[in-house]
Amino acid sequence: MSSHIASTTDATDLVDAGDRDGAGPTLPELLAFARQAASDAELLARLDTLPDERTWIPLAGPAGSEAWLIGWPPGAETGWHDHGGSRGVFVTAAGRLHESSIAMPLPTSGWRTLELLPDLDRERSLPAGEGRGFGPHHVHQVVNPSPDEHAISVHVYYPPLPLIRRYSRRGRVLALETVELPGQWSA
Repeated sequence: MSSHIASTTDATDLVDAGDRDGAGPTLPELLAFARQAASDAELLARLDTLPDERTWIPLAGPAGSEAWLIGWPPGAETGWHDHGGSRGVFVTAAGRLHESSIAMPLPTSGWRTLELLPDLDRERSLPAGEGRGFGPHHVHQVVNPSPDEHAISVHVYYPPLPLIRRYSRRGRVLALETVELPGQWSA
């Protein structure tokens, strides 16, 4: 069964629930932590950058959040995914990352396939020092587009990731493929 998405509301315009009701750290607080970690040369030096694999180090995030320092070899990518209802941020510490996202919140359950309307795709390039926040219904993929340069980034989620849903994408059709629980995914 296919559902159709008819709205073109940009997900970046959504108010973060943590900003409204004090439930956990706000997106600006998460972003401040990620920026500080991304500028910590000693922390970045702890990351092993392997030639063909993404690598990661878990970090203690602020106020009970989950944080990761991630190394991206050339061409590494996440595939389409969401964050199980958690809101989050990421900041590029070195190199450049590219994010493709769907510019509206998607329902988190009750569907296996969605046909997206045109003009919902958003593309964003994030060079070193740049970052972004997103709400709990954000679906995206992140890639290191460089053919020869590693990238490093810091990612922070609140609440800690309860699951990750992975999707396949063919044109305008987004299909739920798997649901991974903590310990089953590779940052």
